[in-house]
Amino acid sequence: QVQLVESGGGLVQAGGSLRLSCAVSGRTFSSYAMGWFRQAPGKEREFVATINWSGDSTYYGDSVLGRFTISRDNAKNTVYLQMNSLKPEDTAVYYCAQSSRRGYTDSRLLYDYWGQGTQVTVSS
Repeated sequence: QVQLVESGGGLVQAGGSLRLSCAVSGRTFSSYAMGWFRQAPGKEREFVATINWSGDSTYYGDSVLGRFTISRDNAKNTVYLQMNSLKPEDTAVYYCAQSSRRGYTDSRLLYDYWGQGTQVTVSS
């Protein structure tokens, strides 16, 4: 049984930082790309960032480029999302997901497993 458990969400003021973590169990972590998505109330789930199986290639959504950094530790079966210069519009539930492929992808359709999400709220 594959499980993805996010942590690190919370309330932060605009301009602040948070670091999300996602621990994965039940499937070989190092074989698959990972991604972060987010969903704000009343909006569709949005791609945030993705990283390939080895961690040497990443790709970001336009709205977070230059502010967020995705990374992974294959020895710890964990993927991270460092979020800096947070804005109120970053407020959402953040989900990590494990892809069915080794290469990174921004397509939700190519992610097999999803976490339960963690709330990030940025106050102005």
